[in-house]
Amino acid sequence: MSALVTPATGADIAELRQLYYAVYGPHYPAGLGTDPAEMARLIQDPDSLWLVARCPDTGALAASAAIHGEPGSRIGRLEGLAVHPDHRSGGLAATLTEALCAEMLDSGRLDSVYATVRTVSAGPQRVVARNGFRPLGVLPNAVDLSSRESLALYARHSAGVLERRVPVTEVPAQLLPLLKAVESCLGVSYGDVRATGPLPAAGRGPAERLEMIEAPAFVRRRFRERFPDAGGWFYPLHTPNVLLTPDDGRFEVYAYFNRTGGYCSLLTAHPDPAAAADHLEPVTRALTRAGAGYVEALVPLAHHQALSAFLAQGFVAGALYPAMRADGDGFHDYVVLSRTTEQIDFRGVVVEPPLQPYLDCYLSAWASTYLPTLEVAS
Repeated sequence: MSALVTPATGADIAELRQLYYAVYGPHYPAGLGTDPAEMARLIQDPDSLWLVARCPDTGALAASAAIHGEPGSRIGRLEGLAVHPDHRSGGLAATLTEALCAEMLDSGRLDSVYATVRTVSAGPQRVVARNGFRPLGVLPNAVDLSSRESLALYARHSAGVLERRVPVTEVPAQLLPLLKAVESCLGVSYGDVRATGPLPAAGRGPAERLEMIEAPAFVRRRFRERFPDAGGWFYPLHTPNVLLTPDDGRFEVYAYFNRTGGYCSLLTAHPDPAAAADHLEPVTRALTRAGAGYVEALVPLAHHQALSAFLAQGFVAGALYPAMRADGDGFHDYVVLSRTTEQIDFRGVVVEPPLQPYLDCYLSAWASTYLPTLEVAS
């Protein structure tokens, strides 16, 4: 289909909401397709770009997609990719994705763009793969639409970025299979990385009583006071809206909690991330009681102690994002770790062959974490 592709405007918002409802029904968890105020902010955001495609004959809105950026960051997120059911199989998703990447990535404005795509069919994976995105892993049970769904993580890098990765010398042994999957899929090397182990024993101290504060404006102000610059935290395109702290206030954990999608991202802790490392269990338990069926954390591959703490508390590594964060002349790799309290059902998951090694890695890591080791007595 030959469509007219233009930047989205405020006049498109009503039609855009109808489009997202037609594609996702009433369960779409992102404000991009449901909240007029948030949609208007993204349309006007100079660090982002939202494109729409219209039928050349009727002018009807046929497809939509955006790359969401943020001030001071050189990473973006491809989001809101939607094609009206009446206009599928016409190449509109690929057309919009390529136009967005040409403007935001190939032009040098960004170092990388990532996308989380649904795994209920192969279509979304094929769309991003045809446009230069490569798989980085799986996020099991990551979002609640009409039911719990697993997502796949893909990314596309600007030329030369992957070659400027800061080397890592050692990682917990549990991460080696994931590194090998990244090596085979992206062609990067982790051949000099040494495996360490075993993991530290999980903390079994007295149950920590945590207060959970859901006051987004207050949490944002507090967060900016604690972290006036990005030096002490990094989680692209996520702003904390939840604060967890014990009665004595000796540490504070900041998180982004999406109640509609039933998921939560742990962003950082004060006075430093290590301050809460021994309290991941009560933190996760408090979020689970509040309705977060999926809790994730983004941890630098070089932070061996933090990775070990999360792995010891039942978090499983499902994805690795090479060259995610720029630091001077180099780029740091990050690991996505997650815990889910709901049963993972992979029977409806569809993965393309390049994504299969990541699914195999996750299944093996989950089994070694949660299934008992059977000992056979002779």
